[in-house]
Amino acid sequence: MEALLESPASQPERALSVEPPPAQFNFAAHLFHLNQARASKPAYIDDRGITTYAQLEEQARRFAAVLRTLGVHAEERVLLVMQDSVELPIAFLGALYAGVVPVVANTLLTSADYVYMLTHSHARVVIASGAVLPVVEQALSAADHDGCLLIVSQPPAGVAPRSPVLSELLDAATAALKPVASGGDDIAFWLYSSGSTGKPKGTVHTHANLYWTAELYGKPILGIVESDVVFSAAKLFFAYGLGNGLTFPLSVGATAVLMAERPTAEAIFARLTRHKPTVFYGVPTLYASMLAAPNLPARADLALRICTSAGEALPREIGERFTAHFGAEILDGIGSTEMLHIFLSNRAGHVEYGTTGRPVPGYDVELRDESGHIVADGEVGDLFIKGPSAALMYWSNREKSRATFLGEWIRSGDKYRRLPNGCYVYAGRSDDMLKVSGQYVSPVEVEMVLVQHDAVLEAAVVGVDHGGLVKTRAFVVLKRDIAASGTLADELKAFVKERLAPHKYPRDIVFVDDLPKTATGKIQRFKLREQL
Repeated sequence: MEALLESPASQPERALSVEPPPAQFNFAAHLFHLNQARASKPAYIDDRGITTYAQLEEQARRFAAVLRTLGVHAEERVLLVMQDSVELPIAFLGALYAGVVPVVANTLLTSADYVYMLTHSHARVVIASGAVLPVVEQALSAADHDGCLLIVSQPPAGVAPRSPVLSELLDAATAALKPVASGGDDIAFWLYSSGSTGKPKGTVHTHANLYWTAELYGKPILGIVESDVVFSAAKLFFAYGLGNGLTFPLSVGATAVLMAERPTAEAIFARLTRHKPTVFYGVPTLYASMLAAPNLPARADLALRICTSAGEALPREIGERFTAHFGAEILDGIGSTEMLHIFLSNRAGHVEYGTTGRPVPGYDVELRDESGHIVADGEVGDLFIKGPSAALMYWSNREKSRATFLGEWIRSGDKYRRLPNGCYVYAGRSDDMLKVSGQYVSPVEVEMVLVQHDAVLEAAVVGVDHGGLVKTRAFVVLKRDIAASGTLADELKAFVKERLAPHKYPRDIVFVDDLPKTATGKIQRFKLREQL
């Protein structure tokens, strides 16, 4: 298979040929081979120090040996409930090397969620960071897990864990010599995707899928190179973060910064000024909070050359203000757990804020109506994607798999419209769309206007029942030192009326201190609807 790529957008675009991975392909072994000449170079900088490429390979191969010693066989699962430290890439790559399937889990879930994941995945081993150990132990005590072994990563200081400690197991192990003889289409890892409702879905990816995201997006769109230092606010358990902090930097020999704590503006600034990353990956809500922070660093204090955004549509005003202050563009894009990373993106030097850019070469995109026909430019349609990094299925979930994986195409669940210039504009999730006065309203479109107002930090729009008719209600977070009032609410309504069709303005404005979000920064509109 041959895919056409674009060169980094700082150069004239040209077509490049990308070779597919060989029939026998283990992604971890592939990375180790690529970085043989970088033994002493830092691969990771985390909260505890520096890990070189040689140390990363040695520790990952030791973990592969640990799994084999524990009797974990190829294609069996190991659940990783781990905060962002170098031990997570070690475990992830070590599992791939051994042919064991790492299942990377959100560290902010409840014990009930982990009970489901343990039972659904039939995990033979679960590795838990010290910070999440109590909730994982609670899940293990409640789950029917067939003797799943608990391993502790970075136990709390002064606490003697009752389970084996990962670092001690690694110290005692001898590195596995050979990787499992896997193929590019063999199952490599899972990521759980839950959306807003229903049980989490185990999204199954292959070894080759990781390769394709680096070749189609990381190298040509980001232009990531060996000299880059990268830092992702999105955690490694998120598909976006896994590419940002593992696949892309390790595919070119760059250095990645990892941070275990929650990505507040203050925590982000500390890493941006201390480690001087050249590539930063964020989400719209974080960029907004960074710009609103009183201790916003000066441009000269940072070394940013490019940034990315995903998870939600990036408001034009946020992108423009960020670039004006720091000089670095934000490449807004959209990806999904099912496609593993970004397939629609802006390009450096050609950013059009307010849009999600154009398809990443190597991916095909279509917008279809309810009958499956392609819609005209300017019309809203359901987004379908085709590309080589697509997941195989949702594990043990035939109904959801059939609804999402349609031959070569994946139904994203997102609504978009395409501009005549080929750029795509986000219109919201299919299940978030509202019909007001007989016409569809995209909550995202209204939110994008609200955040242009000088008083507004964030906004989320949902539909409410007004005597049997659907009207829009906006939940608004104000900037620091701005007081809520009825006068301001009326001002915001008028602000939207001036910029959108009359039926789209929010009939109600509710001022709130914050908005409910997922761990990846997406606004949970369903939780706002539950409050009505």
